[in-house]
Amino acid sequence: MQPIHELLSRIRWDTEFARGEFQIGYHDRVADRIVLVALNEVRFPEDANNLFELVDDEGEAHRIPFHRVREVHKNGEVIWKRPQPAETGPATGGSMRGAGGTAGGGAGGAGGEGGAGNT
Repeated sequence: MQPIHELLSRIRWDTEFARGEFQIGYHDRVADRIVLVALNEVRFPEDANNLFELVDDEGEAHRIPFHRVREVHKNGEVIWKRPQPAETGPATGGSMRGAGGTAGGGAGGAGGEGGAGNT
């Protein structure tokens, strides 16, 4: 699958492909749902190449990192969708390794699969 930053760059710079109405669906952590916004309502700041900005109804600007983008629509059809992460639970080990079931390897520090920064 094409990485999201490549798709967004293509939409922004390939005039032939960019013909149409685009929407970005991102995961809103507070509402715990996917929010669709029109691509023409977001901006891509020059000081960061891994996020976009949007202004909410109250006029407050929000920076949304690309890893929270879940889908992209063109003319009402989904053209890109992030695969769902595999569900792992305590029975499979997942990221709950180490002493006491703590993420990051327990007493051994931040090694292994569960270190900080996994989102």
